[in-house]
Formats: sequence, C-alpha cells, structure tokens
Amino acid sequence: MYPHERSLVKRLESRPFVLLGVNSDQDRTALRQVLLQEKITWRSWWNGGSTNGPISQKWQVQGWPTLVLIDHKGVIRQRYAGYPQDAVLDRAIDSLVKEAESGAK
Repeated sequence: MYPHERSLVKRLESRPFVLLGVNSDQDRTALRQVLLQEKITWRSWWNGGSTNGPISQKWQVQGWPTLVLIDHKGVIRQRYAGYPQDAVLDRAIDSLVKEAESGAK
C-alpha cells in the first residue's frame, strides 16, 4: 500500500487532502525504521502493538487494512474492509477533494 499512498500524498499535496495512518506492528522501534525506509511522510499512529489496540477498538476496525474516507466536514463517507483497487480509491478520493474545493455543502 505504501507506494500508492505515497503517490496520493504527492499528487494531492496542494489540495484539501490528508492521509493518516495507523500501525499495529508489535515492535515500535522496528516500525520507526520501516516508516523511514518507506519514506512515510504522513502522520501515522501506533495502535499499541496490536490489531486490537485502542484506535482499532474506537473506530471498530475488525480487519487490516481498513480504510476510512472522511470528508472536509468530518463525516465518514466510505469504509473499505481490505484494500480496494487503486482506481476505485482514487475516484472516491478525487470526488471528495473536488467537493471540498467547491465548498459543497
């Protein structure tokens, strides 16, 4: 997922888009190395070393990966259990970005 996520961040860098990550890796030190190696520039939280950590519990995540698209008003617009095809995700994100740019209500 990292290559596509990097491309999204780069492609949408000057537009109303933010990518946030949550990691369930057990070894936090090793995770930091992975984030550096993979050039993860977006904010990424640690879920307590478990897929059943506090973030996944709060957001009712039952499988990894789970993607949640939130619009510019803070409304959850889409949840994906598993990783959708890149084109599907791109279309959904592009639609929400355009909506935010137009000030749609």
